[in-house]
Amino acid sequence: MSDSENPYRGPQNPANPGAADSARLTENMLTYLKKAAPWLRFIGILGFIVGAFLALGGIIFIVLIPISSVLLNEIPGLEEYAGIAGILLGLYFIILAALCFFPALYTYKFGAGIRSYLLSGTDQYLETAFKNNKSLWKFLGILAIIGMAFIPFAVIVSIIAGIAAVFA
Repeated sequence: MSDSENPYRGPQNPANPGAADSARLTENMLTYLKKAAPWLRFIGILGFIVGAFLALGGIIFIVLIPISSVLLNEIPGLEEYAGIAGILLGLYFIILAALCFFPALYTYKFGAGIRSYLLSGTDQYLETAFKNNKSLWKFLGILAIIGMAFIPFAVIVSIIAGIAAVFA
């Protein structure tokens, strides 16, 4: 398949290389960026807070295994796995916290870069802001691909577990 037939490739540079230099932001674009910047920073900070709570929850599960074991003993079928289940839940929360960190960081830096651009007018800040926006969507795209790759695995494991439960 050639590039001209690929609908998923990114846009190409214009035929006139100097045309990109002459493109400027309109007043409406600046207004939209100005209105979006505080919300981007807010969502970034909120992501940091959620990640911190997830990490704290994971640490609590790992550190307080005896208590979590007592609580998990109440769940039928988990009696013999209660200790390991506490550790696995703790690690799960810590992994989720790590996965929350990067989108929060990129979102916050995107908003902060826009704010810096609006205050200074320096194109470097806007370029950095859009670089962080690109990184955010790339990270989320990779997570989506990984998530979709786990779906067939989860279906197979669910079928095997269901069959095992029927014949147990």
